[in-house]
Amino acid sequence: MRQITVLSGGVGGATFLQGLWHGIREGLLPGVDTDATITVVANTADDIWLHGLKICPDLDTVMYTLGDGIDPERGWGRRDETWGAKEELAAYGVEPTWFGLGDRDLATHLVRTQMLDAGYPLSEVTEALCRRWLAPVFGDRVRLLPMSDDRVETHVAIADTDSPSGRRVVHFQEYWVRLHAEVPVEALVFVGLDDSTPGPGVIDAITDADLVVLPPSNPVVSIGTILGVPRVREALVATRAPVVGLSPIIGGNHVRGMAHQMLTAIGVEVTAAGVGLHYGARSAGGILDGWLVDTQDADDAARVRDAGLPCDAVPLLMSSPEATAAMAAAAVSLVS
Repeated sequence: MRQITVLSGGVGGATFLQGLWHGIREGLLPGVDTDATITVVANTADDIWLHGLKICPDLDTVMYTLGDGIDPERGWGRRDETWGAKEELAAYGVEPTWFGLGDRDLATHLVRTQMLDAGYPLSEVTEALCRRWLAPVFGDRVRLLPMSDDRVETHVAIADTDSPSGRRVVHFQEYWVRLHAEVPVEALVFVGLDDSTPGPGVIDAITDADLVVLPPSNPVVSIGTILGVPRVREALVATRAPVVGLSPIIGGNHVRGMAHQMLTAIGVEVTAAGVGLHYGARSAGGILDGWLVDTQDADDAARVRDAGLPCDAVPLLMSSPEATAAMAAAAVSLVS
């Protein structure tokens, strides 16, 4: 295996990619060449325009993490960040005040927005940004692709007794950052998703891969939105590469993020088996050839296998690059 494609959200996907790279570099993945390349297709439905700037949280989290610029404690944003611009905007009374743009992070958004305003598509902008973050570390062996150059945004409907409809729709970032995902989700609205087109290189990255991996990212608002881009799901079904996924649910809940809230909103059982069956076996019209669950959820493996999807139980806590590389190795073994 020389070409690996990963469909990624933010923190979970980025952490998995660190371990995957470690496994490739150290020759820990059975059947994977130590010179293998990784193509990351990243979710852009979390993107938001704020203060006139285009902000791409998942793209930036992957970029900063792999480029060793991430804040390791928060898991997002820049290391050694300061917040002078945020404080000044608040002093002027400029809304929204709930989304914090760090001073170092601000430079990325300024460059991105200037390039978009000059007519460059998001894919070319991302490639330019990655010349700083990825090229010095990986050369041309790791590529980061937006799932689409089109504007796609996730919005969340929540209860609002003051609204005539009884509901209010907020951007995903407001639900996550300001409301801390503590309000029940009544519905999800993916604005622009049905009319979007895959970004340059996305379909080829799937169809030409030797292995496609769905890491433990949010199955609804990260992986789910990538799959919602027209032609992406069809490419996964058609590719000759094995497609393997790793559960983001351990012991009946998410490790980080809000997979529980999102799965509940779409009526999917919040278990490792529930997510695996939601993706489904390729042999039965789904997208997976293999599914890994954590050892805490070993009882779920039989349910998944009974549905025709090969499944193993292994430790899935990404506590270190070595532990994550072992997860990646188990994933490769399952579908080899």
